[in-house]
Amino acid sequence: MIFLANRDGLRNKRLHRRIKNRLQSDSAFSAVQLRVATHRELGPYRVVAETDPRTLFDDSNYPTQEARLEVGFDVEGATDYDYYWFNWVEPGRSLLLGWHQDDDHPEHGPVHLQVNDSSTAVDRKPAEFIDEHPMAVVEARLAQLPDTLDALRWQDGSVVGFE
Repeated sequence: MIFLANRDGLRNKRLHRRIKNRLQSDSAFSAVQLRVATHRELGPYRVVAETDPRTLFDDSNYPTQEARLEVGFDVEGATDYDYYWFNWVEPGRSLLLGWHQDDDHPEHGPVHLQVNDSSTAVDRKPAEFIDEHPMAVVEARLAQLPDTLDALRWQDGSVVGFE
């Protein structure tokens, strides 16, 4: 008889491997990694991928050539829905744009869209709740990313919020 110890987290790890495989299969992403979340990040894992937004969005006028996608889910929590963090990071513009489905800002509902200038949140607003498999959430957020980035307001080279 074989006993499998420490099976907690298997669903989370499998899901993050699937996300990693999805991004690795897309030529717009490079340096795709699956890593354990840091002590400051919620959830157990993160999938991190680098990209050139000009290639990803097929837009040669996009203002930067370097960006990073960071995706993490917690599908084994004690809530009625999965928690997730889907962040777009542009280090050259000190921009972080993220959809967060967690309990950090209940005044915005179960999902909020947040934009940071460097490490400071400058705006948050409620976002659409997607009640589907996490892989469908990844696809939906990737599809929404260009329009959401276009809706950002900038002032003197810094992001100041949403239109």
